[in-house]
Amino acid sequence: MNQIPLLPETAPFNTEQRAWINGYLAGMFSFAGGGAMPGLVAPPAQKEPLLILFGSQTGTAEALASKIAKAASSKSFAPRVLCMADYTKVDWKSEGRLLLVTSTYGDGDPPDNAAAFWDFLKSETSPQLDQLHFSVLALGDTNYEKFCEFGKKCDERLEALGAKRVHARADCDVDYEAAAKAWMEAALAALPVAALAQSRQGAKEPDPSSLGDFASLRETTSPEGYCKTNPFPAKLIVNRKLTGDASGKETRHFEISLEGSGLEYEVGDALGVCATNCPALADEILTALGCDGEEAVPVSGDELPLRKALLQHFEITKIPHDFLAAVAERSADAGLKAMLDPAKKDELKKFLWGREIIDLLLAHPAAKFTPAEFVASLKKLQPRLYSISSSPKAHPGQVHLTVAQVRYESHGRQRKGVASTFLADRAGDAVPVFVQVSHGFRIPKNNDAPMIMVGPGTGVAPFRAFIEERRAIGAKGRNWLFFGEQRAETDFFYREEFEAMLAEGTLAKLTTAFSRDQQEKIYVQNRMIEHAAELWAWLQEGAHFYVCGDAGRMAKDVDAALHTVCETAGGLSKEAAVEFVIKMKSEKRYQRDVY
Repeated sequence: MNQIPLLPETAPFNTEQRAWINGYLAGMFSFAGGGAMPGLVAPPAQKEPLLILFGSQTGTAEALASKIAKAASSKSFAPRVLCMADYTKVDWKSEGRLLLVTSTYGDGDPPDNAAAFWDFLKSETSPQLDQLHFSVLALGDTNYEKFCEFGKKCDERLEALGAKRVHARADCDVDYEAAAKAWMEAALAALPVAALAQSRQGAKEPDPSSLGDFASLRETTSPEGYCKTNPFPAKLIVNRKLTGDASGKETRHFEISLEGSGLEYEVGDALGVCATNCPALADEILTALGCDGEEAVPVSGDELPLRKALLQHFEITKIPHDFLAAVAERSADAGLKAMLDPAKKDELKKFLWGREIIDLLLAHPAAKFTPAEFVASLKKLQPRLYSISSSPKAHPGQVHLTVAQVRYESHGRQRKGVASTFLADRAGDAVPVFVQVSHGFRIPKNNDAPMIMVGPGTGVAPFRAFIEERRAIGAKGRNWLFFGEQRAETDFFYREEFEAMLAEGTLAKLTTAFSRDQQEKIYVQNRMIEHAAELWAWLQEGAHFYVCGDAGRMAKDVDAALHTVCETAGGLSKEAAVEFVIKMKSEKRYQRDVY
């Protein structure tokens, strides 16, 4: 029998063209070889182009975009996945199909890699999109007031520009997998594929399993499959306090062994920690409910004892809206019920500050719940993500974290952060972990490029990793670290390490800002402006600028300071400074890991 020739990979054809020609040749040779085939094999149908655009701060939306592309490929589409920062690569006047996946961060803001796209989309010069068919998947967290706000804005703006919505936007909470999969299936089915209608007649539909498994999105997995839903039981080998005894804070350095996991990471990635809740708090909730903890409750299609469910599967601190509404209804508390009015959101926010689920249970004993009703009103316990503070080249088989412990008093009760105190007090030897990849937060590919890193408090974590990595690979680019905290005597994390790096030349500059060491508070953004001329000179030499830490205030203040540097030291107008910073972002020379 004649061997069917196949085009070599080096042939000057794209994937679809190569498949067409190979199918044509297969048909010819089958016919020539005297097989039962009555005619030539029909070439595969040309697939319809589909743009999948993502805006992602932590990597979840990016992972979903990849999953959607895989599912689309198994159907009638030739998908192309792009970050929103690459919107200039799109011919918006002719693009016909768009699935947009985005998160929201900060106060309803776009993710960093989506900011320029949003400026383009909302501008007066944005193009009409009458030919575009689209649907939006928005990711968010209902604990925040502006839930999925950026996804909603994109959805509304696309429609305003004339684009046709083929399927309703889906707004996903942190437990997003089921909702995202349902949206994906419906959106792909709703997209127009008129050009393929005839060729698909009688064709077998793809196996629904080809739509992909949404249970393990974006986590790096080992051969054993360690991921978000199957974390690796890592060994905690170091738990060391970084702050002095007189500090007003408690920050710790943790070293965790990944030996035997197969998990790998790069500097800039995050480590997911699957913490369990405080047993004492769980027991107090059980007492308030009048339960012994052995009652069976539904959890993800299974049944578990109530105490185990509270420890391992549900958030039992922050008050969710469903629980608050149920307490207001069952207790007949008119004041509480009134605060559920959207017009009273500021009053409700003030009421909720410093209060937890246990406070409502104790304050409203008339609000009775069965165990099943109680867990149905709670949110799923989510992993906490921490910026990795080590280089795998400097610490093979290990991952380090720099974590501030959350402990405070409010309304007469001691409060504790779930994951931070789990690591500090309750983890013992075993810490369930997985790796969360972050392609958008990386050291320069050019080893000669300078780096400017602004990381106050625990925001210094990834920059310890960056500097270790550059030392390990022998990078020649200069490194400048801005670090800030309250007091140099008690809060100068990794002081000995950084001063040694400065002495050996790995750090070219170390600029500190300790806010409480003088009468006037000084922060990292103040130091940036003080060093504006030199900072501008570094930027002119091609320096990459990085920020890590609090998104609410610090990151905004640092961004404002960067614009001020461009104006004062660079002599740019306000408008030109904005353009300069946008250009830095588009060149991936301005990256942020903010939360």
